[in-house]
Amino acid sequence: MLITVSGPAGSGKSTAAAALAETLGYDHVSGGDIFRSLADERGVSLVEFNQLAEDDDQIDRDLDRRLRDIARDRDDVVLESRLAGWMAGEYADVRIWLDAPLDVRAARIADREEKPAEAAREETEARATSEAGRYHEYYNIDIDDRTIYDLALNTARLGPEGVVETLLAFVEAYDPALDEGKAPVEHVRYEF
Repeated sequence: MLITVSGPAGSGKSTAAAALAETLGYDHVSGGDIFRSLADERGVSLVEFNQLAEDDDQIDRDLDRRLRDIARDRDDVVLESRLAGWMAGEYADVRIWLDAPLDVRAARIADREEKPAEAAREETEARATSEAGRYHEYYNIDIDDRTIYDLALNTARLGPEGVVETLLAFVEAYDPALDEGKAPVEHVRYEF
């Protein structure tokens, strides 16, 4: 089974995806880890790397191609990134979107990165705006469109264990037989 976990920065997607994968005995692949390692290789911050990506579409396209290849070629994977649900296309069995209000997400990021909450908020907003523009420009994706997701969950009032318990219950209740005879979710082929 291929499960995608998507959501904005600070939504808890990385923590939840890793824990869900561990619980299920699946591999966990994080687009954020790939993106961060690419930024580190260039010696720039995530904000700076996002700005570079605005002028160099190959950065995003390379990352997205890797996500698509993993979705196509592997099974028993929790694939986690902002666009995992979109990039996995028809290969995804279950698509999950995690979110929380901006203030909650910024506080989580500030705590994790040991920075002031206001700085985290500003960076998070700038990053989201940058990414949303690129997703639309490259693939005509509206990142705010939740219609492709099987589950959208606000993580603001759940601890990590509660999020994972909720996701696990949903995944365990998944019944692929219910998909038979139904029109598939429409997916767009993306050019990389």
